[in-house]
Amino acid sequence: MKQDATRSATYTVNCEDYVHVVEFNPFESGDSGNLIAYGGNNYVVIGMCTFQEEEADIEGIQYKTLRTFHHGVRVDGIAWSPETRLDSLPPVIKFCTSAADMKIRLFTSDLQDKNEYKVLEGHSDFINDLVFDPKEGQEIASVSDDHTCRIWNLEGLQTSHFVLHSPGMSVCWHPEETFKLMVAEKNGTIRFYDLLAQQAILSLESEQMPLMSAHWCLKNTFKVGAVAGNDWLIWDITRSRWSTINENLFATTGYPGKMASQFQIHHLGHPQPILIGSVPVGSGLSWHRTLPLCAIGGDHKLLFWVTEM
Repeated sequence: MKQDATRSATYTVNCEDYVHVVEFNPFESGDSGNLIAYGGNNYVVIGMCTFQEEEADIEGIQYKTLRTFHHGVRVDGIAWSPETRLDSLPPVIKFCTSAADMKIRLFTSDLQDKNEYKVLEGHSDFINDLVFDPKEGQEIASVSDDHTCRIWNLEGLQTSHFVLHSPGMSVCWHPEETFKLMVAEKNGTIRFYDLLAQQAILSLESEQMPLMSAHWCLKNTFKVGAVAGNDWLIWDITRSRWSTINENLFATTGYPGKMASQFQIHHLGHPQPILIGSVPVGSGLSWHRTLPLCAIGGDHKLLFWVTEM
């Protein structure tokens, strides 16, 4: 757990296995530390990390594993529930995963004796993204190569089902108006759905294909970013991952699975990337909830980059 100049990362944490996906908890959990989840070939690890940028008496990064969950199959995606609380008695850890067997697993734990999971089945192809509703945490949205977006309740039942025109690549919930959902398709179409009316209310089109990822800027929901072809595209709806704290910061990575993937942090006020890192076989990308800090999974490592605001 040291500053690691050879890998370009500000901090690294060693892991038991290759990390396929990493996700900071984007919600306030009642603890000064930061919950982070990462997934490997058959497990999910929940950890707590604190950075020197947050607490002066910490040198670099302080990391502690809280719980390892056996998963049985490769973890492809992780989404945190806003019901996760560390200041409750007992504590509540709740998250869901997507996996190589096309199933969603909903995990609930008190970090002691209660460790449960429920399987949500229905997708017939690879699940590319999933997310909890950010207000109540009572629903999960997922998109898949099977050309569907599905909404599930916590009992595992589907409450909505949208047929897409191509594989669904990304799904984002509006942070305040939880009846609004953004779905990005591989053919370059990004649609915004009204879940009450059960229909699309707005669409954006990318000229480039394939669209691989899109993200709603949660600091300014009039901004949408997407990676399509070799380009990063930005829409201002009034006339992708965004930083959770600055609407002008976003980060991109190259294709996972290559021997070295390029990681870039961009600022809308600068024509060139403000930070470029080289990630050996990097995958997953997640912003810290309050710091200009990104996490990426690597080969037996978690890698963290800190940038300026």
